[in-house]
Amino acid sequence: MNFIAITWDPSIGIDLGFFIIRYYSLMFVLAFGIGLTLMKRIYINDTIALEKLDKLFVYTIIATILGARLGHVFFYDWAYFKNHIGEILLPVKFDPFRFTGFAGLASHGAAIGIIMALYFYSKNILKKPLLFLLDRVAIAVALAGFFIRIGNLMNSEIIGKPTGNNFGIIFKNLGEDFPRHPTQLYEAFGYLVVFMCLWYLYWKTNKTERLGYLFGVFFTSLWTIRFFIEFLKEAQISNRENWDLNTGQILSIPLIIIGFYFMLRKQ
Repeated sequence: MNFIAITWDPSIGIDLGFFIIRYYSLMFVLAFGIGLTLMKRIYINDTIALEKLDKLFVYTIIATILGARLGHVFFYDWAYFKNHIGEILLPVKFDPFRFTGFAGLASHGAAIGIIMALYFYSKNILKKPLLFLLDRVAIAVALAGFFIRIGNLMNSEIIGKPTGNNFGIIFKNLGEDFPRHPTQLYEAFGYLVVFMCLWYLYWKTNKTERLGYLFGVFFTSLWTIRFFIEFLKEAQISNRENWDLNTGQILSIPLIIIGFYFMLRKQ
């Protein structure tokens, strides 16, 4: 008998009869909604006009979804999408035709997309250095990471390897009867800790005076967490065995180095 294993067999969402609100979509809404509230407090504290916040919200949503989608396409599944170009930006599959939603989003792609969007926003709208903005947006993005990983758990995706004992989550909805590492929860609560650290540094210290420091802390800590938890995940793409580094880990290494650079560099 599994005394400390949790059997996981959730519904796909909240059924309203005429429409199903998927839990993953709900987590995205929470991430952006709470993130907007946090950024409003930060803008008020930094005496920035709140009308500029609406455009930041739009820029970030578009950059997150587009960057995450393209990141998945090019980093993880180009072998498929090079023969299905039409499916890259459409939430459907054509053979056979069916609605799938955007099943495939990569956080590394989202990171690249957000930074590119924030560059244009900081230059054309905020009129402040990019690092000033990145130091503050990193706080909200860290919390968003928590909600996104909870959404992954609700979708029973990005699953961990079998634990080999009675600890873990049994994904009954995947037809399994053995526990796996709850890697979605490992990452989610890791990102929550990163958020709390950044929130403290912003409000209780003078670290914001060092442009890029909070952004450096964010990159170093978040991608380090991602790097080590990847060892416990099942392969998202083929040809990964034992303790070899996977795509997610390889992509995380330069981001960790960038984070250290901004933490340690001289002003």
